[in-house]
Amino acid sequence: MAHLGAVVAGILVLYGLALISAGSLLMARDVLANADIIVVLGGDGPPRAARAAALWHQRRAPLVLVTGRGDCNFIRQLLIEAGVKPEVITTECQSASTWENATFSQPILTGMQVRSAILVTSWFHSGRAVKRFRSLMPDIRWISVPAEREKSYWRLVFDIDGVQIVKEYIKTIAYDVRGQISAAAAPKALLLANTDAGR
Repeated sequence: MAHLGAVVAGILVLYGLALISAGSLLMARDVLANADIIVVLGGDGPPRAARAAALWHQRRAPLVLVTGRGDCNFIRQLLIEAGVKPEVITTECQSASTWENATFSQPILTGMQVRSAILVTSWFHSGRAVKRFRSLMPDIRWISVPAEREKSYWRLVFDIDGVQIVKEYIKTIAYDVRGQISAAAAPKALLLANTDAGR
């Protein structure tokens, strides 16, 4: 019984450390600068929409792209209610993950000839998100401006966001591995394509 109590105490300590360390280990916040567009990721809609709307009203970017299946139209409506003009908002409503957010946004941003973009998502999701977007679209200058943490760490312990933060560590590692595999596979795919073209 004492052993079980020690295990539970250890898990709680690790959980607490994971939450407290999230700001330095998971969050990416860049110096705010003007850009061509604000890209808002689906997920925790209200704080992300509020952050994006505030940036638009500050004239940090003239256009907004909302990406994410399930809540892209909800976030679009929140933006409009916050005063963002409907005609400046583009939506991408097919992506179901951060990986796909970037993948499906790429042709849209390329078509718009975007050279710089502000990326808006939750604070603890921002590091993984901006890394994926930068990796896929290195020609675009990505500026991470996440929605700020609104809940105390003590409240996060008992909140669903606390669980999401712990899961974010796992997802970050998985994305790093996936990115390395994709990068390693790309030259091989290019070599095979060139070989086939030469036949």
